[in-house]
Amino acid sequence: MKKVLVTGCSGYIGSHLCKLLEKDYEVHGLDFRPNQHPVKKFIQQDINRSFDIEDEYDAVIHLAALVNVSESERMPIPYYITNLNGTMNIVNKVKTNNFIFASTGAAELCQSAYGISKRAAEDVVKDFYTTHRPGDYTIFRFYNVIGTSGYAPTNPDGLMYNLVKAATETKEFTIFGDDYDTPDGTCVRDYVHVDEICDALKTAIEEPANQVECLGHGVGTSVKEMTEIFKRVNDIDFEVVYSEGRPGDLPISVLSEVSSYMKNLYTIEDLLKLS
Repeated sequence: MKKVLVTGCSGYIGSHLCKLLEKDYEVHGLDFRPNQHPVKKFIQQDINRSFDIEDEYDAVIHLAALVNVSESERMPIPYYITNLNGTMNIVNKVKTNNFIFASTGAAELCQSAYGISKRAAEDVVKDFYTTHRPGDYTIFRFYNVIGTSGYAPTNPDGLMYNLVKAATETKEFTIFGDDYDTPDGTCVRDYVHVDEICDALKTAIEEPANQVECLGHGVGTSVKEMTEIFKRVNDIDFEVVYSEGRPGDLPISVLSEVSSYMKNLYTIEDLLKLS
């Protein structure tokens, strides 16, 4: 059985991914937080600190990162350190011939510290596994990941996290910006289910791309539309308020060319269902 290391295994995507992989692979996890989904071997480690790992892996899936766009504009240095230096530590310290890197659609235009840090890390991965330790790599640029199959979203900047919070706690949801150049004035995004992302990551274990692959459906939905659909499919109501747009947020972020790794497993309504 092949052995796979998942960094950031305690996070939203990481927990779903470990659950998906456990039947077909020996899954090891690394995170500075306690793991949510059980793995064969758990390494509690901050990727920014010095460490040594003796195991050699058939594949490493590097998810560990800071991912809050607006926070990255207020505090860019931690994002540069974690997303670039942390990636270099994993590349340097973990032995593998197949490195799968979780990046972001924000790396394409680099209009936030988050996007800049992930684009720099992409370049490190590509150069290292092409030139210095030739092997396979896949760089996945995730678009807007939502949905759940048992583990709740953890990014306080994310749509699903805040919709769930509005439904269960605050009874209020804030839309940042209503004067963008979009049909209804709110940001338009390309939304994908977390399980669709995990399916693509699993595919790359056996079929590496050795290039950048963008994971989206090429279909844009506005934040206002998503909010209305969420209320309807879950039969929930809460107040929607509008605030100023956030630094680093693009009016429209929709994939123009869909990757062959991207399977369409869910409808937009499925993405927003709580159960």
